[in-house]
Amino acid sequence: MTLTTAPTRRESTDERRLAIAQAARALIVEKGFEGLRTRDIAERVGINIATLHYHVPTKKALVQLVAHTIEQDFRAQEKRRPRARRSPRDRLRFEFEDQRDTMTNNPDLVIVMSELAQRARRDPAVAQVMQPLYNFWIRQLVEIVTAGRDDGSFRPDVDPMAAAQIIAGALGNLWRQLDDSPRIFDSITRELERSLLRPAIANKDTAP
Repeated sequence: MTLTTAPTRRESTDERRLAIAQAARALIVEKGFEGLRTRDIAERVGINIATLHYHVPTKKALVQLVAHTIEQDFRAQEKRRPRARRSPRDRLRFEFEDQRDTMTNNPDLVIVMSELAQRARRDPAVAQVMQPLYNFWIRQLVEIVTAGRDDGSFRPDVDPMAAAQIIAGALGNLWRQLDDSPRIFDSITRELERSLLRPAIANKDTAP
C-alpha cells in the first residue's frame, strides 16, 4: 500500500500580504516605527527576504499595505454601526463610539496609527500614504456637521471644516494619552457635541 500525503495548501497572495501587514503592525507596537525591520517581518511571516520584497518592494509599499489594513479595520467597524438614514447627531455619536471602541478594545491600532502619524511629520513618503486616511476622516466629519447645520440640530453659524478639525484634533490628542483617555473620553465628547448643538437643543439636554 502506498501512503500519500495531502498537498500542502499554499497561501493566496491576499493572505500572504495580510500576514505581512499583521507582522509589521505587531512590530510597530513592540518596537515603534524606527524599529521596523524587513528581516524581522519576514521571520515572523515565515518567508525569505526575496519573497517579502516581491510583495512589498519598498518601505513606502509596506506602509501602504499597513494603511490599507487599517482602512479595512475602520470600514468593518463602521459596518457594525450603520449610518444610513440616521440623524447627524446619531452619526456624530457613532463616530465617538467607534473611537472609544478602538481605544478600549484595539489599543494596538491606536499605537500603530500614532507611530505612523508621528513618522509622517518628518517623512514625506509616509505622509503621502497616511494623509488620504486623515482626509477621508475629515470629509466624513464635515459631512456630518454640514448635515446637522442644514437640518437645524446644529448651530446655524457652525463652520463644518473648522468643527471637523477641532473634533479630529481632540480625539487625536486622546489617542496620544492612551493611559488617561478612557477616563475623560465621555466628558470630552459630550463637550464637543454640545459645542455643535443649536442652543435650544443644548439647553433642553441640560435642563433638570
